[in-house]
Amino acid sequence: MNIVYLCADRGIPILGDKGASVHVREFTTALARVGHDITLLCAKQGYGNPSPPARLIELPPDTDAAEIRGEGESLGIGQEAWDHTVHREIDKLVCDRRLASRALDALRTAHVQPDALYERYALFHRSGGDLADALGIPYVLEVNAPLVYEQARFRGLRLTTLAEETEIATFRRADHIVAVSEAVRAHVLSRQVPEDRVTVLPNGVDISRFHPQVDGQEVRTRHGLDGRLVIGFVGSLKPWHGLDFLLDAFMRVSQQQPEAVLLVVGEGPGSTGLQSRATENGLGGKVIMTGRVPHEEIPNYLAAMDLTVAPYLPQDGFYFSPLKVVESLAIGRPVVAPRLGQLPSLIEDGVTGRLFPPGDLAGCVECILSLLNEPSQRQHMGHRAGIAAQGIFDWNQTARQVAEIITTLRSGTS
Repeated sequence: MNIVYLCADRGIPILGDKGASVHVREFTTALARVGHDITLLCAKQGYGNPSPPARLIELPPDTDAAEIRGEGESLGIGQEAWDHTVHREIDKLVCDRRLASRALDALRTAHVQPDALYERYALFHRSGGDLADALGIPYVLEVNAPLVYEQARFRGLRLTTLAEETEIATFRRADHIVAVSEAVRAHVLSRQVPEDRVTVLPNGVDISRFHPQVDGQEVRTRHGLDGRLVIGFVGSLKPWHGLDFLLDAFMRVSQQQPEAVLLVVGEGPGSTGLQSRATENGLGGKVIMTGRVPHEEIPNYLAAMDLTVAPYLPQDGFYFSPLKVVESLAIGRPVVAPRLGQLPSLIEDGVTGRLFPPGDLAGCVECILSLLNEPSQRQHMGHRAGIAAQGIFDWNQTARQVAEIITTLRSGTS
């Protein structure tokens, strides 16, 4: 089939390193790998990683300040209420209003006649439905998070009612919705979407690149890790990742395992604070922060670790489907994580990793030490993790399931 993938979120640079960027690339690559022709329409192409095997078309925002200001006035937003957050949200609304027509023009110019539209849901955007209607094709929407809640909690949201209305309209308009976790599915269903129109498909991994045979020696040599026990973290260092919790756990681990090091791979808002705390507590030489690492190098970094930690903090409605967890398991590294949301379904406690009660620092430390102190147990778990990932987390399998959904929609039986 000829499938158009739409990512209207300008915060997701397609060729970038953040988890969402990796998700778009890996999934579209898998769709192409299993035989489909992919056109990827995006708001931001970005840079830093190879392009997926797709026809990549960038449709950057095309609004101006006067237009945004006029829209704000039409919404009854007075001068006294105007700020950066309002400006950003109205910019998205105005951009979305003509995105469908711009996308149609781009597809016609590229001589693309799609069989289906697959969109990654973006806040304040409903143009995917307009585009699918104009083309007369099935419309599948991928939902990765309760974005209205997430935006309000972590970044700030002013036009909350409008965001809610847009989300509800978009969810109900889609022919089918792919949710990345059971918690996200529950959120979608709370918007009165019929159960038979929602399928849970967790994030996957490219097992041709992430597998137990990957060699991490060059990374170990580069960072002076030879002969040391390496506890790893890979991510974008966002507030919800629990980096302070991880450092607290590592400080206790270090007291019993002085040779252990914490290797933090990635960059983000938590970088400076984590490094400062490590230095203040005399762990500067034991906490190694790599900064940005291209995703194509992540397999080697994971292979250089003895175990990884996903130190998420306790929270209601934990909805993540963490890429870093499935990638670590696929490399053959046991994962230590809390019993939250989807994590217990990804990690089998005592078999492919260790689980601890959310927020239990002592429990986390005990899990890490149990793996560091028992090399044979750690290696056995890693072996089991690699085997499990081959059969459960393959992106190709996800791509085939999505293709089956689209085929059913096209046949008119759903």
